[in-house]
Amino acid sequence: MRKMALMLAAGLFMLSSVPAYAQTAADQKDECLLASRNCMNQVDDIQQRIRRLNREIEKGTRVYTPQELRKLQDKLKETDDILRNLERPDS
Repeated sequence: MRKMALMLAAGLFMLSSVPAYAQTAADQKDECLLASRNCMNQVDDIQQRIRRLNREIEKGTRVYTPQELRKLQDKLKETDDILRNLERPDS
């Protein structure tokens, strides 16, 4: 009887933690791109940064607020401008 109660309790615990894990894994904000937080050991080249910004912007309002999306779009535009300046031949 005690073994059955323990197994039931363990099963309920595991089932209750699955939705929380699924939400944090798929819909997590990238604090490094958004606010330059949690950026330890993260170095991107310009193309990687553009891909990451696009991927985060695609998550849309299910993850980010409209203000955060605007901030990410501004960072994407700024990064695109940097890339264009680097690709421009010296005149």
